[in-house]
Amino acid sequence: MGIFDWIRLIIGSAFLICGLVIFFTEIFGVFHLNYVLNRMHAAAMGDTLGISSCLIGLMFFSGLNFTTLKLMLIVCFLWFTSPVSSHVVARLEVATNDNLDAHCLIYDDVKDLEAELAEADNAAAETDKTTGGEVS
Repeated sequence: MGIFDWIRLIIGSAFLICGLVIFFTEIFGVFHLNYVLNRMHAAAMGDTLGISSCLIGLMFFSGLNFTTLKLMLIVCFLWFTSPVSSHVVARLEVATNDNLDAHCLIYDDVKDLEAELAEADNAAAETDKTTGGEVS
C-alpha cells in the first residue's frame, strides 16, 4: 500500500468512527430524553450527521468512481429529507398535543416573545458593560 492509500484509510476510518459515535449519542438521546420533541431532535440530528459521516467515510474508501457519486447523491438526499420529515413530525406533535404547555412555554403573541428576547439581549449587554466584556 502506498502513502495515498494509507491516508485514504485513515480519513475514511475517522469519518466512520465519527459517524458511529454520533449514532451512539443519538441512541442515548432517544432513550433517555423525556419529551417527544427532544427525542425527535436527537434522532434527526443523529440521522443527518451520523449517516452523512459514515457515507463520507465510505466515499474515501471507494475512491473516485461512480460509486462515490452515488454515495454523494444519497448524502444530499438525506440532507434534504431528514430535516423536512423531522419538522413535519414536530409540527404534528405541536398540533395534536393538548398538554404542550406542560412541556414548554407557549406565547399567544409573537410580540411577547420578541420583547422577552430584547430584554434578555439588553441584560446581556449591560452585563458585558459592567464586566468589561470579560468572561469568567
